[in-house]
Amino acid sequence: MQKTLKKYFPIFVIPTFAAFIVAFFVPFLMGVYLSFTEFTTVSDAKWVGFSNYIRAFSGSSDFLNALWFTIKFTVVSVISINVLAFLLALLLTRKLPGTNFFRTVFFMPNLIGGIVLGYIWQLIINGVLLKFGVDITFDAKYGFWGLVILMNWQMIGYMMIIYIAGIQNLPGDVIEAAHIDGATGVQTLFKITVPLLMPSITICTFLTLTNSFKLFDQNLALTGGAPGKETQMLALDIYNTFYGRTGYEGIGQAKAVIFFILVALIAGAQLLITRRREFES
Repeated sequence: MQKTLKKYFPIFVIPTFAAFIVAFFVPFLMGVYLSFTEFTTVSDAKWVGFSNYIRAFSGSSDFLNALWFTIKFTVVSVISINVLAFLLALLLTRKLPGTNFFRTVFFMPNLIGGIVLGYIWQLIINGVLLKFGVDITFDAKYGFWGLVILMNWQMIGYMMIIYIAGIQNLPGDVIEAAHIDGATGVQTLFKITVPLLMPSITICTFLTLTNSFKLFDQNLALTGGAPGKETQMLALDIYNTFYGRTGYEGIGQAKAVIFFILVALIAGAQLLITRRREFES
C-alpha cells in the first residue's frame, strides 16, 4: 500500500500544488511587493518604501475606525454565534421529534450568498426601523447590530452542525458514570461535555473569528459603511481605498498586508490557546 501511495503521490499532488503556487503564493508575494510601491498597474510600480504603511495610519482615521469597529463586531459575533450554536446543538441531540428537519432549516441560511443576505436583511431591518422614521444608515448602532444579526443568522446553523457532530461522538460511558456519581446536568455540561468538546470549540471559534474579521460582501450590501463610514469594516475600507481614488492603490495594498498579518496573528493565537485547552482536557 505504501509503495502504491508513493508511486501515485506526485500525480495527485503536483496539479494542486501548481494551482496553489500560481493562484495564491505568487500573487501574495506580488501583493507584498506592491505594498511598498506606488502604482496604478503592475508594470508601472515605483518603490516608495514604507510610505504606504505610514499613510495608511496617518492619512486619515478611516483605517483605525474600521479596525476598531471590526474588533467590536468580531468579539460580539464570535461569542453570540458559538453560544447559540452550542445551545441549539444540545437541544437537537436530545432525540426530540423533527430534529433532522430543524437541523436542515437552521443550516440553510449558510447556503445563501453574502450579497443576497445583505440586501434581504436590509429590507427586513428597514421595514422595522422605518416605522420609527429612521433606517439602518441613520445611526451606526443600527448598522452594527444589523451586521451582528445577519452574521448570527448565517453562521449559527453551520457551527451547530459541527457541535452536533462533536456531541454525538462523546463517550457515553463517561457521561453515564457522571450521572451515577450524582452529577447534576449543569455539572455534567461544564465539567465533562464542554472539556470533551474542545476540538469542536477550536474549529468553530477559528471559523467564526476569521469569517467575522474578513466580512465584506454583507457589510457592502447591508450598510455600505454608512453613515459616514462609521460601519465600515476592514475589508470594505481596503476595497474603498484601493478602488476609490487613483493613486491610492499602494496604500490599499499596504492595508491589505496589515490586514493579513493581523488576522493571521489573532487566529494563530486563538488556535494556540484552544489547542492547549484540548490537551489539558
